[in-house]
Amino acid sequence: MAKEKDDKRFKATTPGKRFLKLAGMSANIAKNVASHKVKGLFRDEDTHTQSQEQLYSDIGKQIAQTLGEMKGAVMKVGQIASQVKDMLPDEVASALEVLQKESPPMPYAMIRRQLIKALGDTPENLFAHFDETPFAAASIGQVHRALTKEGEECVVKIQYPGVKESCDSDLKHLKRALKLAGLVKVSAEVIDQTFEEIRRMLYEELDYVHEAENLTLFRDYYQDHPYIVMPELIESLSAETVLTLTYVPGDSLQQVKQPQYSQDTINLIGYRIFETFGRQIYDLHAVHSDPHPGNFAFRPDGSIILYDFGAVKRIPEATIDKLRQLVADAIAGNVETLDSHLMAIGVRQQGGKQPDVAFYSEWMDIVMTPFRDYTPYDFSESNLHRRVMGKLKRDGLKYIGSFQPSPETMHVDRVISGHYWTMVDLGVKVSFRPLVDEIVLQKVA
Repeated sequence: MAKEKDDKRFKATTPGKRFLKLAGMSANIAKNVASHKVKGLFRDEDTHTQSQEQLYSDIGKQIAQTLGEMKGAVMKVGQIASQVKDMLPDEVASALEVLQKESPPMPYAMIRRQLIKALGDTPENLFAHFDETPFAAASIGQVHRALTKEGEECVVKIQYPGVKESCDSDLKHLKRALKLAGLVKVSAEVIDQTFEEIRRMLYEELDYVHEAENLTLFRDYYQDHPYIVMPELIESLSAETVLTLTYVPGDSLQQVKQPQYSQDTINLIGYRIFETFGRQIYDLHAVHSDPHPGNFAFRPDGSIILYDFGAVKRIPEATIDKLRQLVADAIAGNVETLDSHLMAIGVRQQGGKQPDVAFYSEWMDIVMTPFRDYTPYDFSESNLHRRVMGKLKRDGLKYIGSFQPSPETMHVDRVISGHYWTMVDLGVKVSFRPLVDEIVLQKVA
């Protein structure tokens, strides 16, 4: 086989080279921000605002391109940041959403070397067939289809080179870059806590042996389940940086369309998605916390296929109890207790301005809409995200310092917000209130 030339975009595989790439990005962002501030002295307010929106959009695109090429910890942070809307300017968060949808694959030569290093032999000797074209490419590894010597179809997830060794350095320098550019809208303490939580989760995701343990946990939980389907581990072809699983086919989110999927089936799938993650959070106390659409597939009989168990968040019993009480009072309309509940989970900050009952009433009217009533909610017509953004723009400055993303519940929030968009994309029309009653409210003390 002719030796392939590695794509120059992916040469940053050591901490030093990755630092230089991040430092170059940071310097360019800082220069543009400084230039914008100077020019702002000579512009009227409307022109300055338009210029700032364009600046943030350009910065977001630059960050997305750089992180997408670097892979690893920084790309994962970009994916999470695109979903934690209140940490970054809207234009930056929107530009980072591309990291949720696509990722440039690494050249096969680099992937082949990684597989040989992990399993001690070439893919040609280990497999009856190994597809050089990636089946999927993500932040810390990419997936290739293959066929075992025994004739079983499988998928092989191979970790990118240098990701684990560069994790701490990547996070440190990316956090510094975001702070220097003045992009992050929360306190330094919350930034540090959030990055530490991301760091902890990344080290779990980087250990494919740990992912295999997560897979076993969920396979045991879903044994003989009526609609959840999962792959099986092929242990003899797996290691700390290579994970080989049986191939379980299904339709992507984009393929769940009529006429193959009726509206009734789409509604059923939406209902089952909510039930699946609700029971993971409140019953199993461990949730599949990466809502990337590529981690799920579907079948016309209403089955849901779960892939990729690297990002699994264990949730302490104390956190579950706090969430139950919060949901119970929100459903009951007990607006006066919401402030204390949000303080308990770390969302409301002691030093910020005290929100009044009207503030919380409006928020509850927005976020509880799909859960309050027993009549179906039409996600194909949902404007909840626009109402949320409108509320943030109206009240954001007024309550700066009052609210921060909570590291304790960050991954649960990510699951909920990510699957909201799944419901919107599917066009689900269903009421989730019966599931809230059954899963959450029945066990409220």
